[in-house]
Parts: sequence; structure tokens; C-alpha cells
Amino acid sequence: DNIATTLQQTLTQLVTSILTVMGVLAMMVWISPLLAIISVLTVPLSFFVTMLIAKRSKPHFVDQWAWTGTVNAHVEETFSGHELVRVYGHRQQAIAEFDAANERMYESSFRAQFISGLIQPALTFISNLNYVAIAVFGGLRVASGTMSLGDVQAFIQYSRQFSMPIMQIAGVANLLQSGAASVERVFEILDVPEESPDSESPARIIDPAGRIRFENVRFRYLEDVPLIEDLSLDVEPGQTIAIVGPTGAGKTTLVNLLMRFYEVQSGRILIDGIDIRDATREDVRRCFGMVLQDAWLFEGTIYDNIAYGAESPTSADIERAARASFAEHFIRTLPEGYESLLTDLAENVSSGERQLLTIARAFLADPAVLILDEATSSVDTRTEVLIQRAMAELRRGRTSFVIAHRLSTIRNADVILVMDKGSIVEQGTHDELMQEQGFYFDLYESQFAQSPDDIVAG
Repeated sequence: DNIATTLQQTLTQLVTSILTVMGVLAMMVWISPLLAIISVLTVPLSFFVTMLIAKRSKPHFVDQWAWTGTVNAHVEETFSGHELVRVYGHRQQAIAEFDAANERMYESSFRAQFISGLIQPALTFISNLNYVAIAVFGGLRVASGTMSLGDVQAFIQYSRQFSMPIMQIAGVANLLQSGAASVERVFEILDVPEESPDSESPARIIDPAGRIRFENVRFRYLEDVPLIEDLSLDVEPGQTIAIVGPTGAGKTTLVNLLMRFYEVQSGRILIDGIDIRDATREDVRRCFGMVLQDAWLFEGTIYDNIAYGAESPTSADIERAARASFAEHFIRTLPEGYESLLTDLAENVSSGERQLLTIARAFLADPAVLILDEATSSVDTRTEVLIQRAMAELRRGRTSFVIAHRLSTIRNADVILVMDKGSIVEQGTHDELMQEQGFYFDLYESQFAQSPDDIVAG
């Protein structure tokens, strides 16, 4: 918005001023080349003074917009979570944080406007010096008879018209500096390296079976902080792979690498024997269906949200997906059924119902590989049991990755990968890992050390 405002207010002024300077300069040269040279000499001086002041004001404009962003973010965050702020008694703290950020923004704005405001009086002083010089040299030429008094008078008027556009350009220098500070913030985003382009002659993944292979995969977010190191894994079609481990172990990163949201730094990942870097991202991602921990729905009808999982699905397809995810029951209880409109944040349905709709969307997509990231963390126990049954049927003949912290949801997985610090430290079925009494055993015991029966017995 600030960039648009700057362009709107300064672009017309700049064009008009430049054309005026060119026209007036031509008339001044025609009347007296010597006096025109004297007037032109003030231009580099004016430019130097403007740049000197602008250079000093620019850091303050940068600070001004940085603190403006901080204030806006704080207001938005506090307003969005105002109930939490009040419940925990942080209202005064939120006000104090706002006052502190607002004060810093005011100080930066004041310095920026004050320093940039010095440009106008400085150029007025230079313009007056130009006026005095023309009057003196013009008077001498009149006295010598080389110019008429009328020519000098006309030249003085033209010199005023010559100085005025330059002063007007300098007058919008604070807007230009403010816009430049905003442009820098925009280019910080634009300068972020783009994802590598797809291969010019990509391999095609057609009717994927879901065979996945990791070969010595290495990935780090920060070069000096190890995350995934020398990871190798073979997944056969139709297998359910559960990935467990503490926070920061690399579980979600592994899935992001699989879908090419990030590129592996060494090693390779293959789908049905094809290196995913040799295929287009669109082909790779078409193999997957995802149900994320945060249920994302867009504003629109329930029908449209479920239909998002496939191209041109029929009503029967959508209803079949809703039944499979056990979402049909609550959809039918709504006044408009499948045509019920969801608000911007889908606040008119519960978090569990939102989760069911995203699962229905994944059912409709019918992908070769299914990725479940804490897929049942937002539903009640009864709904979770129903979803697990539906998932078992859905996973039949389909490769599935299940990321979960609750180990009760992945006991029946074909293979459980236990990750810690980016490496697979254990691998096997639930029973095999329990017999080893290693890392997985410790995780399991920490969650189920006291079962409900033990608590009742106690």
C-alpha cells in the first residue's frame, strides 16, 4: 500500500517537473547562455544536498516501517487471541508491549520526517543564492550594454520557474524515501531463492503403485545443524508406515522431502523406481493425499470443500467419501446439508467435524500414497475409533505414512519407523519393537505406564 501511495503521489509530479525544467532551460539558454550556465550550476549542488539529507533519513524510514509492521502484527495477534489474553490476565502486558512498539515507531517516524523535512529549506536557500547571482551578473551585463533590462527581468522569472520544479521534486523526497524503505522489504521476499525448475524432459509417473525408496538421504535446514543424515528406507506398495519420535526428530521433514516441498541435499528418493527430481512436482504430488494436523477448509460449501480432492467428482463420489470418513451423519444434520456454507475460518463447525471433512477430501482423491499427520488428534475417542476402521479399509492396497505422537493409533502398522535426530534408530512392528525394549519401548511406556485399568485399580 505504501509503495502504491508513493507512486501515485510522486509519479505525476516527477513527470511534470522534468518537462517544466527542460522547457524553461531552453528559454533561459535562448535569452542568455552565460546566465543559464550559472543557474544550471545550482542543480548538482541541489542534488548533492538532497542526497546527503536523504541518505541520513533513509535508515529512519526503514526503522519506521519495520516498527509499523511490528505494531500491526501485535495488534492483529492480540485481537485474534483477545480471549486468551484476558483469561491469562495479560491485558496490561499486551497494552505495555503495544505502547513500547508504538513509541519506537513514533520516534523513528519523527526522525525520518524531521531529517527529510530539511531538504525543502536547504533547496530554498540554494535557490535564493541563484537568484542573487543572476541579479548581480545580469546587472553587470545591463550596465555594460550586452543585455537589456527586460531580458534580465524575464530571465529572473524563468530562473524562479526553473528552481520551483527542482524544489517540488525535493519536496516529495520523504515520500520517495518511505517508498524505498517499503520496496526493500518487498525485495527481501522477492530475493529469496526460488525452487529449482523441473527437468526439461521429465520422467512421467503414471498409475503409481506406491513403491517408495529412500537412498542415503541427507537434509539440513541449517548447514551446521544436522537433521536427516544418511537415511535409507524401502517401502513396498500397500504397506502402512508409522513414523514416531520426539518433537524435532524429522518426521514431518521426511514427508516434506517426499513431496518435494524441500529438495534433498544428497542421496535420492524414488517412487516406483523414478527419482522424484527427474519428475515434475505436479506428477510427484499427484501421487499423494494428505490429512494434516491443522484442518484447512476454505470459504464455501461443504460439497465444494470435499470436491477439492478430485477433478469433476460426481455427487455420488462425494457422498461415498463422506460416508467413508463418517462425516455424512453430521452433514445431514445441518439445515442445508452438503450445501451448507462454511465461514472464512470454518468456525461454524467443530474442530472434529473439520477434521472429518479433510479426511473425506483425502478419500475422494484416492491417492496412491496417503499421508496422515496426526490425522485423528482433533476428534473424540468414539469418532477416532470409527475413523481408524475407515482408514484400515482405505489403506488396503495403498501405501500410507502415518505421523503420530499417540502410539495407540499405529499399533497395527506394517512397519514402525522410530526417528530421533533425523535418523531411523529402530524399525519393525509394534511387537518386535516392544521386545527390543529400546527407544520405542521407552516412548510407549511413557504414554501407557498407567492404563485406565491401573488408575481405577489404584
